[in-house]
Amino acid sequence: MTALVPRRARRLASLAEALLTPHGMDRYLELVDPMLVRREVRGLVTGVRRQTPDTVTLTIRPSRAWRGFVAGQYVRVTVEIDGVRRTRCYSPAGSEHDGTLELTIKADPQGLVSRHLNRTVTTGSVLGLSTPDGEFTLPSPRPRRILLLSGGSGITPVLSMLRTLADERHEGDIAFLSYSNGADDALYRAELADLSRRLPGLRVVHAFTHAKTGGDLHGFFSKEHLAEAAPWYPDAETFLCGPKPLMDSVREAFEADGLGAHLHTEEFTPPALTFDTENAEGQIRFARSGREFENSGKPLLEQAEDAGLKPEHGCRMGICFSCTQIKTAGCVRNAKTGETSSEENEEIQLCISVPVGDVEINA
Repeated sequence: MTALVPRRARRLASLAEALLTPHGMDRYLELVDPMLVRREVRGLVTGVRRQTPDTVTLTIRPSRAWRGFVAGQYVRVTVEIDGVRRTRCYSPAGSEHDGTLELTIKADPQGLVSRHLNRTVTTGSVLGLSTPDGEFTLPSPRPRRILLLSGGSGITPVLSMLRTLADERHEGDIAFLSYSNGADDALYRAELADLSRRLPGLRVVHAFTHAKTGGDLHGFFSKEHLAEAAPWYPDAETFLCGPKPLMDSVREAFEADGLGAHLHTEEFTPPALTFDTENAEGQIRFARSGREFENSGKPLLEQAEDAGLKPEHGCRMGICFSCTQIKTAGCVRNAKTGETSSEENEEIQLCISVPVGDVEINA
């Protein structure tokens, strides 16, 4: 008899879902409590702390639809700002074996969502979450030697890997080389010191790029830094996340030594975008900026930049959602999928949206 109860409950839930179409049960449940939703993932902020003046670290309890993540992956976080839902990608910093979620967000002076998360989110706030995504993950079985290399807020996915390895009581060699401007900008110093005590094979090295005192190394990345932090790095698998100059320098060093296959980075290969610049027609209008120009056939982000505008953007390939804006009128085609949409007042990603005729953007 007891085995029938969960089955009966699921049937009743499915029936309720059908009766509540077209909105579905979640639309009504979230009016009572956003954390009650069944199909979508929400996150309740249970802790807020500030490690540096321009970052915020959020501890989040996901709703029941959450199925966990793999260290190194990212999640899409959705917030409502001035009545508009905005989405950005952030990598969890905690262990994949921990049931909670920890995100550290650095406020970009031009970043709408990062500034909102830093300034307005408090304990008790509810965020929209996606299922995790990304292939920047540790292999299984774990490598015997691992070098984790980060810069600035890029520390989060590799710290997640380190915390995961600590929970697994990894017995191999690990070096963690972390770059920051100086002591005031260095994230997770106390946590890294604690992990050093937990993992006998771990060596943490702090490199300060601007400060001349404190830290273990000084200046920007070099092969000398590599040799100091992990003399055995040619025999290791290296996982890297940070700003582009750091990524480029590390990649150049590894490729020069023939070690490119052992370097793993959190970045994405740009998709092949298709658009026609010869047969384009119509006018493009960015309403709030008052700029109007002829449609060149390129994605809207490129056209805006060609016209002297500077929309917020990130990956330029339809992944991070940083360039999302409201299209108030007109038709656009998704340059990745070829699908078109003519809905009014809809969110579109400028980097992969190609105008089909006249288009107006509320930006």
